[in-house]
Amino acid sequence: MTLNHTWNQHVVKRGNKSIVLQVIKDNTPISRADIAKTTGLNKSTVSSLVSELLVENLIYESGPGESSGGRRPVMLLFNELAGFSIGIDLGVNYMLGILTDLNGNIVKEEKLNFFDLTYEKIESQLISMIKSLSMNTPSCKYGVVGIGIGVPGIVNKEGEILLAPNLGWKNINLKTIIEDEFGIPVIIENEANAGAYGEKKFGVGHAFDNIVYVSAGIGIGVGLILNGELYQGHDGFSGEMGHMTIDVNGLECRCGNKGCWELYASEKTLINRAEELKLNPQKGKELCLEELMKLADKDPRSTHLFEEIGTYLGIGINNIINTFNPEQVIIGNRLASAKQWLREPVNKHIKQHTQKFQQKGLRVDFSEHSTHSSALGVVAFTVENFLQIDLVN
Repeated sequence: MTLNHTWNQHVVKRGNKSIVLQVIKDNTPISRADIAKTTGLNKSTVSSLVSELLVENLIYESGPGESSGGRRPVMLLFNELAGFSIGIDLGVNYMLGILTDLNGNIVKEEKLNFFDLTYEKIESQLISMIKSLSMNTPSCKYGVVGIGIGVPGIVNKEGEILLAPNLGWKNINLKTIIEDEFGIPVIIENEANAGAYGEKKFGVGHAFDNIVYVSAGIGIGVGLILNGELYQGHDGFSGEMGHMTIDVNGLECRCGNKGCWELYASEKTLINRAEELKLNPQKGKELCLEELMKLADKDPRSTHLFEEIGTYLGIGINNIINTFNPEQVIIGNRLASAKQWLREPVNKHIKQHTQKFQQKGLRVDFSEHSTHSSALGVVAFTVENFLQIDLVN
């Protein structure tokens, strides 16, 4: 299937136009004169490039801004409705899909919960969700410009999923499968990397350049923003800190090691421990994170369980702080919704065990977007891919 509106990769010519477009996007509204000052390009070059961008419908003019003397300038704005993007957060037990404009504003979202599905079933559900979201794309020049998918596993720089232990996947080339289905550029990224980028672009991380994003769901992943850029490592495998050992003689993990952090501080661990304690949700309700949060107001055992998980989160975060000396740690994914009970034990452990000089200026925040961070992150990747023009003269 090819969507009615597809990305035309030749729509934007190569050159300094990329610089001009980015300046307009970041500083909407802005005048031609201010673009020239910001970029260092001469006015005639800016005028020519702006004319091309207007024709391509990536920007539009709005009526005059304030004058510093002389004629009031015509202001230029980025056209966020020129195209739309689809972002999917593919979790271990859920699938969240969003359709956004080019500035990440959500137009439509869908969510599907599932349990222990085969790869083939998940692929089928994924394709159905993308089709459904695409049908809600408003009329525009470029339609759906890209599809981004965040997955809980190790993804190489070519977008191949090498290992997703909590899904039981190995060597899955989902990028090619989805591109063949829809005829649109697809980006596959580790969901923690995507979550970190989503928070940097659209969330609590926007003002910081050195961020550790802890994706705490069924498993744990870590995304790193270092010096304002997503850090992926030599082959794209950075951030697999859910599998750092915090107990060398500990529990066996599906990754093949023992004592991995996610075995002590994840949503899955929370549920398993609740079952061991025989915590009972409301009649007819399944034992899950949401029900445990309701119990936390009534049953001290549930409150204590959140404190236990929070302490273990703090243990792993302390190790990461000592390694990267970040400005900010963001706890995201599903456990972020339990911040009311997790914040104190996390902060307590860090305060007691992290070196004082590492704590100076450090913020520990919970995600503004919870499970939406990853979907928004892959949306940002796809939009940047669409707008990217090689920076050549």
